[in-house]
Amino acid sequence: MTAKQPQRFHLDRLETPIGTALLVTDDQGFLRALDWSDYETRLHRLLRRHYGDYALEKAPAPKSITAALTSYFAGDLGELKKIKWKTNGTPFQRKVWKELQKIRAGKTSSYGAFAVRLNVPNAARAVGLANGSNPVSVVVPCHRLIGADGSLTGYGGGLARKEWLLAHEGAALGKRARS
Repeated sequence: MTAKQPQRFHLDRLETPIGTALLVTDDQGFLRALDWSDYETRLHRLLRRHYGDYALEKAPAPKSITAALTSYFAGDLGELKKIKWKTNGTPFQRKVWKELQKIRAGKTSSYGAFAVRLNVPNAARAVGLANGSNPVSVVVPCHRLIGADGSLTGYGGGLARKEWLLAHEGAALGKRARS
């Protein structure tokens, strides 16, 4: 019996106004993960959770991905929609991530309201867990989910980044992050 080979991915780094983004891509040019250099341990944990054994080699991300992200950070918010991404996850996680992309830049939703939108009104916590397992942050805009009272609750890249991303997108920010 032949041992299964680990899935191979490429790792690139992109400087952004809010830190160095880690871009994990595959041979077909899909973004598989986007995280921040100061959270690299979490990136590896998410990759293991989604893919099991994997191998990362340093290689440039496709120009289409870096150009779209650079344009997004420069103010062209629609550029995120051009990025091809693919990831593993449970059916519920994939449903949450697909629906997250329907929240327009500059808009937010509470976890509870988002659960209602998914027709699972009592699943705000499950939505939060799926949101927290999103390996392609920014592109799948998990930062657009906020607390029911308008507070900036939880963000894998840190609340300061969440606040920056929402302000960058023009979202009206009421309450500030809880400590």
